[in-house]
Amino acid sequence: MPALLIRQRVSDYDRWLRAFADQAHARTANGCQDAHIYRNPDDPNETIVILIWDSLVRARLFAQSDDLLDALHHDPGNHSPEIWLLEDAP
Repeated sequence: MPALLIRQRVSDYDRWLRAFADQAHARTANGCQDAHIYRNPDDPNETIVILIWDSLVRARLFAQSDDLLDALHHDPGNHSPEIWLLEDAP
């Protein structure tokens, strides 16, 4: 299944996590099937999120959507995210 990998450093992890949870409906409505959140043990404000999608096309559209860009830049303390579109390797 295709995935989006989003790596970013946030200013406040707990506030970011609440905002991420609030965006669940937008992700699901656009084809997100599952979400996995990881944190850097040496820097707990550095996050990696892996979002699993129902199709590569829908994952790509969401990666370019205002929904995602607004959520990523909602907190001015957040550093510029890295967004990677992934697909299963044969």
